[in-house]
Amino acid sequence: MDEERDYAPQRVESLSHPQRERLAYIDFRLYFLGEVGRPDLASRFGLAPAAATRDLALYREIAPKNIEFDGSNKIYRIGKSFAPIFEHPPQRVLSALSLGFGDGVNGELQSMVPCESPAVLNSPQLSVLAPICRAIHAKRPVAIRYHSVSSGESKRVIVPFSLVNTGLRWHVRAFDRKTGEFRDFVVTRVDTPVLLEEDAKAHEHAHNDIQWMRIVEVELVPHPDQSRPEITVRDFNMSNGTLTMKLRAATAGYMLRRWSVDCSPDHSLRGHEYRLWLKDHLALYGVKNAVLAPGYTGTSKANS
Repeated sequence: MDEERDYAPQRVESLSHPQRERLAYIDFRLYFLGEVGRPDLASRFGLAPAAATRDLALYREIAPKNIEFDGSNKIYRIGKSFAPIFEHPPQRVLSALSLGFGDGVNGELQSMVPCESPAVLNSPQLSVLAPICRAIHAKRPVAIRYHSVSSGESKRVIVPFSLVNTGLRWHVRAFDRKTGEFRDFVVTRVDTPVLLEEDAKAHEHAHNDIQWMRIVEVELVPHPDQSRPEITVRDFNMSNGTLTMKLRAATAGYMLRRWSVDCSPDHSLRGHEYRLWLKDHLALYGVKNAVLAPGYTGTSKANS
């Protein structure tokens, strides 16, 4: 974080976990909304007004330059020398701003600022997702009915160990006892999952999934045929004109397709969506789902 912090970190670390959560919420609202009041804390944490006042006073004691009291409106506002005292990961921030800050148990989620995002077209049924997650947690097999595009409906026993978000749909990575292989199963194509009262066998665990355990390092650069490469460098926060990503081989094809990366050896794909080019397509050698990556051919043609 770029800002210079003017507070005692050890003081924050000495607080109880609930206190740190409440102070982090104060920090968040000041940083991204510019203000926080007692009703905000009372609503979020179910606090009495006196308890909310004590938390605001504690935050002000720890980071006095971060917060100023607006007496006319009875609200606390961001200080002119504000520097956050908690880490705020960007993905968590964007989730909070767009979906609300909290568990969402008190009704419909509401955004904290006006926000538009693509509609989710295929959310898994929770009655299917929940047993699969329990199986992952317990390291147990689960019997399912699965609807495959190639082979239709079938009964299977799988040993799931991770969910995978491809950006378009949710998969579960699992060992498939029918084929004896590790595979991806689309969660929306699963019916009637039932946990089995047995442990997974040794060869069915994730550490035996070669594609899952293999880490592929890819270097992405501005597409050579796009104008203004410096804008792409800025958009993707590249270092020395390169964005280096480490991906699981089992997910690499999905990710490169999601990011619209031209993976052709001669950057031959055209279109404004191809802002990035895979500098060395040989990085995907041996990646089974590389066929999903835009333009990937698997040939050994030299990069141009």
